[in-house]
Amino acid sequence: MSSEGFLKEMQTIGEKLLLKLQKLPKADPVEIVSFCVVLLFIVTVLVLMIIACSCCCYSCCSCGGRPDHRRRKIQAHPTAH
Repeated sequence: MSSEGFLKEMQTIGEKLLLKLQKLPKADPVEIVSFCVVLLFIVTVLVLMIIACSCCCYSCCSCGGRPDHRRRKIQAHPTAH
């Protein structure tokens, strides 16, 4: 997918979301609840992705100021008989 196609698709999704938000005050309760559930799912996925990325960055990049000694590779040597 080209960048223009991606931007067009994101614009279409944004317009649909805006239209849905504008109609929400007049919607029936089932539609409001389903919209909130979908919104909660999206927010949960984004928060979990942020947590996973920050934990990965912390362990890989030693963002805490000290090197991570658990990540050091140990080479196995053959035993002499």
